[in-house]
Amino acid sequence: MKQIDVQKDILSSNEATASENSTLFSQKGIYVLNLMSSPGAGKTTLLERTIVLLKDTLSLGVIEGDIATSYDADRISAHGVPVTQINTGGACHLDSSMIKNALSTFDLDVLDLLIIENVGNLVCPAEFNLGEDAKVMVLSVTEGEDKPLKYPLMFRLSRALIINKVDLLPYTNCSLEKIIEDATSLNPDLSIFETSCTHMTGLNAWKAWLEKEIHTKRTRSIADG
Repeated sequence: MKQIDVQKDILSSNEATASENSTLFSQKGIYVLNLMSSPGAGKTTLLERTIVLLKDTLSLGVIEGDIATSYDADRISAHGVPVTQINTGGACHLDSSMIKNALSTFDLDVLDLLIIENVGNLVCPAEFNLGEDAKVMVLSVTEGEDKPLKYPLMFRLSRALIINKVDLLPYTNCSLEKIIEDATSLNPDLSIFETSCTHMTGLNAWKAWLEKEIHTKRTRSIADG
């Protein structure tokens, strides 16, 4: 009897397309961010705040991933940046083929930054490479301090962790110190930002990190010709 490892085949195919996406992004000098979180962590609001901070100096595009509806894409579109909605129809993550198909809706020659807002889920999105430069995890303090150790892959693979809704800390039993301790035990190189989109705190540090990342890739792309 021959056994077929379906998961391995799916991930291998995804990696091949992700590599194609990555090559294209490098050729165009586009920095690509894969924004991940559980539902309700506040990543769409964070994305809106990020757009406001950057859109006057950078050319941005957004891909919105949801199981259904265009609610988030409608919110982003109101900020005057190009946005494409991907509805997965039940799948709990975006994959590299979905991203590849969505790229035709953008003028890649003018983009500086492409932000992909993945489907709200703490498991599957981390497993699928999209060809991005960085995975960024958004964790709300209302979700509790146990998430890094319960969902370690997400934290191991992320370049940055945004601990969001810190204004609500007094109303929770969540320990900010415990989140940071556990997250950095999994990923010592993790850049961590403490933010409140309601009170607009911590966002300038996040903006500065992102601008540095974009500048570094742009400089590398120019050097590579």
